[in-house]
Amino acid sequence: QVQLTESGGGLVQAGASLRLSCAVPERTSNANTMAWFRQAPGKEREFVAGSGRNIGMTYYADSVKGRFTISRDNAENTLYLQMNSLEPVDSGVYYCAARVARGVPTTPRFYEFWGQGTQVIVSS
Repeated sequence: QVQLTESGGGLVQAGASLRLSCAVPERTSNANTMAWFRQAPGKEREFVAGSGRNIGMTYYADSVKGRFTISRDNAENTLYLQMNSLEPVDSGVYYCAARVARGVPTTPRFYEFWGQGTQVIVSS
């Protein structure tokens, strides 16, 4: 099974920044859509940000707009999530996801490929 690989999580204080990375295997390099989801304990997995292959095609959850930035390096097959002004509510496991079809759905079941997740803990 194709596996994406996230990195960059950690424990930080409120107000700090983190940059998450997601390495995309060659087999999924044709994915048109890539996204970040997160899941807090006891809660459902939620959409954070997504990116289509075309420049400027990015979407964000309202809760992270203005603080998080998603970007992708198609040449390096890497997806990033720059997270600034982190808040305790941003804590959770962050997952990288990819899908071949176009469009940026916010529902997890529309993505075929997933990573194992990277933990982000923001202390107050």
